[in-house]
Amino acid sequence: MGSLSLLVSSHINASICRNPRNLGYPSEYWQIRQLGLTFSRRKWFKIGSLCVQGRSAVRRTCGLQCSQDGSSMVEDEEKIVFGSSEDGPFTSPVMLQPKFESGLNSVEKEVDSLHGGTPKNGPKKLKEDGANEKGHTEKQDSESDEVVEKITRVLRSIVFVTSEAAPYSKTGGLGDVCGSLPIALAGRGHRVMVVSPRYLHGTPADKIYAGALDADCGIKVHCFGGGQEVVFFHEYRAGVDWVFVDHPAFHRPGNPYGDSFGAFGDNQFRFALLCHAACEAPLVLPLGGFTYGEKCLFLANDWHAGLVPVLLAAKYRPYGVYKDARSILVIHNIAHQGVEPAVTYSNLGLPPEWYGALEWVFPQWARCHALDPGQAVNVLKGAIVTADRVLTVSQGYAWEITTVEGGYGLDNILTDRKFVLSGITNGIDMNEWDPSSDEHITAHFSADDFSGKVQCKIALQKELGLPQRPDVPLIGFIGRLDYQKGIDLIQSAAPDLMQDDVQFVMLGSGSKHYEDWMRTAESLYKDKFRGWVGFNVPISHRITAGCDILLMPSRFEPCGLNQLYAMRYGTVPVVHCTGGLRDTVETFNPFSNEGEGAGTGWAFSPLTTEAMLAALRTAIKTYQEYKPSWEGLMKRGMERDSSWENAALQYEEVFEWAFMDPPYAQTDKKEA
Repeated sequence: MGSLSLLVSSHINASICRNPRNLGYPSEYWQIRQLGLTFSRRKWFKIGSLCVQGRSAVRRTCGLQCSQDGSSMVEDEEKIVFGSSEDGPFTSPVMLQPKFESGLNSVEKEVDSLHGGTPKNGPKKLKEDGANEKGHTEKQDSESDEVVEKITRVLRSIVFVTSEAAPYSKTGGLGDVCGSLPIALAGRGHRVMVVSPRYLHGTPADKIYAGALDADCGIKVHCFGGGQEVVFFHEYRAGVDWVFVDHPAFHRPGNPYGDSFGAFGDNQFRFALLCHAACEAPLVLPLGGFTYGEKCLFLANDWHAGLVPVLLAAKYRPYGVYKDARSILVIHNIAHQGVEPAVTYSNLGLPPEWYGALEWVFPQWARCHALDPGQAVNVLKGAIVTADRVLTVSQGYAWEITTVEGGYGLDNILTDRKFVLSGITNGIDMNEWDPSSDEHITAHFSADDFSGKVQCKIALQKELGLPQRPDVPLIGFIGRLDYQKGIDLIQSAAPDLMQDDVQFVMLGSGSKHYEDWMRTAESLYKDKFRGWVGFNVPISHRITAGCDILLMPSRFEPCGLNQLYAMRYGTVPVVHCTGGLRDTVETFNPFSNEGEGAGTGWAFSPLTTEAMLAALRTAIKTYQEYKPSWEGLMKRGMERDSSWENAALQYEEVFEWAFMDPPYAQTDKKEA
């Protein structure tokens, strides 16, 4: 009988030990562990055609102080030992023995899952449950595979650094990502911290931070000519440590970046504070009794967190700190880069020799006058050249930013680093955006029963004062009213489109020019057009549920979420073929799958009024004349997996890639 020997020694990061549910062991285990004793269990697993028996033993030594490599003085080591019961004890090897027909049924198998289950019935019960000819059910096979996956998956200490995180602060997709992805990763066992500013506006909205308590930890960060005092607030929610950096610079009316008069003039100062504080947080905050330590993975989101990878390389690693940490830059919108005059470099708290990392020279045509040298500092550029890996929020956008048209001047640098550039499509909150339970809509529906969607459509028409016609195609738009979103195309196409038998609803705010046009269009097309200036969450849900078609003619869209929401609610998207829209919306093909059709919407190109109208009219005709095809479009969109759990799996793969190589940017102290 052949055998395969391999070593499994899983060092469980102490950072997850404060939440027993993360590992799924029974409560008795933790009581024994607190005494510093060893806890041992035997269990049977099935891996493919192999039957294996295991014993786990965990040893603990008390202590709370973290060492420099990120591991705790609480020494946790789990050694899973596999083999037949007569193999005797092992100290490290794992024996995987081919399953033999005779004897297997004489062994009472114990697929004791990591959730504290007890041994269940033996082979007789397996047969009753529909066992295959070898004595195992498919259910037990999948459970066993899940057990093995949980044993072998590497758990990380992850630090998100972001300027916004929903529900605390949000202006767009960045807030959604940093409010949902950390929860999904924490649900998979990682220890996750989110570091964001504590914005106070002097309004009732400030109560959102009521659950965040003073962490009793104030520090000084050295930048902008002196030591800046910041204080940390902390809230533990949904398995995530939400850490808020408090400083008077974050206390003002407006949104995180500006107010009605434009962007704040001190944004470089405000977000430099955020980055310095975020680098200190894993070292000084004893969350749950101990710090995150130095072996962290930093996810820096957009230019606001772009100084984090630069600080790790220039300020910490030369002195042996964060030598095992890694950083990943996540680009949500490359159009915003944090560019400021070159003289401001000295304010950032970086060594003079690192100026080249942030150095930026404007091309001749972009300079103010003939004597302007065009010298500046570009925070996003510094992050690109120092981060271990670079991510974008869709595969299509990862390619677009390496082109002259989509790179906004950074295309050459990104092309040089294309081997570490990846794209992962964002997910959505499948509980908040669920047509079968959404509290904001009139009636509920699902992919198996569309009847509630018709009721939502009639209710929306009634609420907005439109003629209540369930048969007319209802087109919707939700988003900012600016040039990027293609509002000018909608404006130019409106006179022609309003000649058709359709209704059009728009929700958004932004440019005053477009807001005024929406008001004018409403008066011109009283029975066909409605424009809601502003943003309202319940209304956005009702428009998403009630419309038949969602229009998104964006010039560029890193990912886009509205098309994902629309498909979730059976609303068919018509989008410009760019970025994340191209990745998520598959153009309808009625001849695929032996005539059953494929696709979830229409993606048009080029970005012209004519191409957009052609795609819209194709969708309208399909809605009016080919109901079975339309229902197929709705059903495929509603069944699409857009969950954050799916995205989290892809992020974990990138995490492992980041740790495969040494830190990309590092300087020895002697060289510095």
